[in-house]
Amino acid sequence: MNLAYIPSPSHGVLYLGPIPLRGYAFCIIIGVFVAVWLGNKRWIARGGQPGTVADIAVWAVPFGLVGGRLYHVITDYELYFSEGRDWVDAFKVWEGGLGIWGAIALGALGAWIGARRRGVPMPAYADAVAPGIAFAQAIGRWGNWFNQELYGHETHLPWALHITSSEGGRVPGYYHPTFLYESLWCVGVGLLVIWADRRFKLGHGRAFALYVAAYCAGRGWIEYMRVDDAHHILGVRLNVWTAVIVFLLAVTYFVMSAKKRPGREAVVEPGASGGSAEDASGGPADGASGGSAGGAQAVASGEETAGDPEESPKDEAESARKS
Repeated sequence: MNLAYIPSPSHGVLYLGPIPLRGYAFCIIIGVFVAVWLGNKRWIARGGQPGTVADIAVWAVPFGLVGGRLYHVITDYELYFSEGRDWVDAFKVWEGGLGIWGAIALGALGAWIGARRRGVPMPAYADAVAPGIAFAQAIGRWGNWFNQELYGHETHLPWALHITSSEGGRVPGYYHPTFLYESLWCVGVGLLVIWADRRFKLGHGRAFALYVAAYCAGRGWIEYMRVDDAHHILGVRLNVWTAVIVFLLAVTYFVMSAKKRPGREAVVEPGASGGSAEDASGGPADGASGGSAGGAQAVASGEETAGDPEESPKDEAESARKS
């Protein structure tokens, strides 16, 4: 018996009267909130308008949830459509089962629709929300902890995950906490994207491509550790193949984009203020201060500013004559 381990919650759901409060759902909701909050800060820092990220997320989030569920159901169809199974369970998202590959793919489609309606370039929006998505994944993975699912091989390491449930073919014991490994990896991916975006001024979708490539690099080795049932191609888990293919596509896009469109978009949202008061990481730009931020907001809202207090009476008279 391990003297040190990560305990699993005895229940993944609490009841507030007749209302179930599910840990898995809470993790997803908190992750979405963090992604939108951070994406909004980064979007404003790039010169966009407040609220644009949330408006587009209204399209992206539902599409992403549907896409994530579709990917899971399609790739694990035997859990819902084989003999003795109830196909209605395919709709029970709260029991777990959201494939990130489908979530990102269909979520991107929803974001594209929302971006077109707002008249903003999709690559710029993707760059703004990229690190937030990584942090959202980090939070969402804790939903697997609540459900006691997606763990790795048996281990006696002091950070082993103690599985206590025997439902669904589980065998109680101590296993690698792959949910924790992926959660920590996603935090690192988010920080990497923020740093690289600040350091190299990534634009035209390259920050998003970096997020995708970095996530796939980690998902590949973490997937190898998992012991849940999965389809295999040439002896390799399907999600490993998916990670490899998506990684190559992301790297290819990053390289080609850097050659064709170096630098960063000058304008990310028509009608917004022309400049950014913050850098891409959400912090103040060089030379910007709290006092000047108010002035920037006034300009962004269309308010006129007073004349230069240092202007001399002679200059004022000259300006009046010319006008």
